[in-house]
Amino acid sequence: MAAYRSIRDLDWALIAIAVVLCSLGILQIYSATLGTKFDEAWWKQLVFLIAGLCLMFVVARIDYHTLLGQVWPMYGGAILLLLVTFLVGSKIFGSRRWIPIFGVTFQVSEFVKIVLILLVARYLTELRAERLETRDLLKLAGLVGVPMALVMKQPDLGTSLTYLPIVAGGVFLAGLSWRHMLAIALLGALMVPAGWVLLKDYQKARLVTFLDPELDPRGDGYQVIQSKIAVGQGGMWGRGVTRGSQTQLRFLPVTHTDFLFAAFAEEHGFVGVVVALGLYFVLLLQIVQNAQMAQDRAGLYISMGVASLLLFHLLVNVGMVVGRMPVTGIPLPLMSSGGSSMLSVFLMLGLVQSVRLRRFVN
Repeated sequence: MAAYRSIRDLDWALIAIAVVLCSLGILQIYSATLGTKFDEAWWKQLVFLIAGLCLMFVVARIDYHTLLGQVWPMYGGAILLLLVTFLVGSKIFGSRRWIPIFGVTFQVSEFVKIVLILLVARYLTELRAERLETRDLLKLAGLVGVPMALVMKQPDLGTSLTYLPIVAGGVFLAGLSWRHMLAIALLGALMVPAGWVLLKDYQKARLVTFLDPELDPRGDGYQVIQSKIAVGQGGMWGRGVTRGSQTQLRFLPVTHTDFLFAAFAEEHGFVGVVVALGLYFVLLLQIVQNAQMAQDRAGLYISMGVASLLLFHLLVNVGMVVGRMPVTGIPLPLMSSGGSSMLSVFLMLGLVQSVRLRRFVN
């Protein structure tokens, strides 16, 4: 009976929306890779979808308090795996981000997000204070800063930046004073010049061409220019699956990963974009609703950490394809091709489901 109640009490609307978004992604991956060397990506994404759903159900059955109790060993393991990735990981396109396991490459930094969500939730829950003190913020910044630095070293600036909304969402809910907000804003402004010095040449070029892609239309500005053309050519109803000129004639680069949403906009038009963004909006609302129903503050922090992270992914990726954000390589959750991203998102949704299933437990 308990198992039946657990299955019945799952957030099936959340699951349905996630599956629909994945299905739209798989359809677009099929269209974007048709006739290319990546033409097997769509069915691999389908396999990862099935695996992700299975992992979500497994995590949902685990009490999230049990996971919180093991967060320090998990954090240590995450740091160790990031070090291993840096030392012996597979090097692709100049970055060492992946570890091969049984013939499948996994991006460790994607799964570190889950550990950080649990870490932030436990740390803030144990403080038991109405307002955060400066020392609390510094400790939390140090804990999150270590994996961020290791991921930036790979180099992978985009993924490292996705760790920030996890912390930001948590500290905001925990009670961040205006004094701390102003201090963080001032510190961020002062770090901009130092950050520019630390950036790789290609990262600097991306920022410059973000401000004016026409400065290098055949080089670093090419992706943004072609992406904006693809989005504009979609019109109201789109050109149809496998009929987008920018996508099918390969003017638009990496159409099944970073710029999948641009290809989707070209082939499905304004109406398709509104439907997809509407589904993401409802998905986020479902997660926030589960956060509101959480049994305790730990459950609230976990659910809102997931919501903050997914919202950041969505805003940056969509902003990137329309030229409103720099090109950072942050994938569109559930739709962009990538097994590690797909599995990590479903693991996060499993955490949200675990919080939901225990909302009435004393």
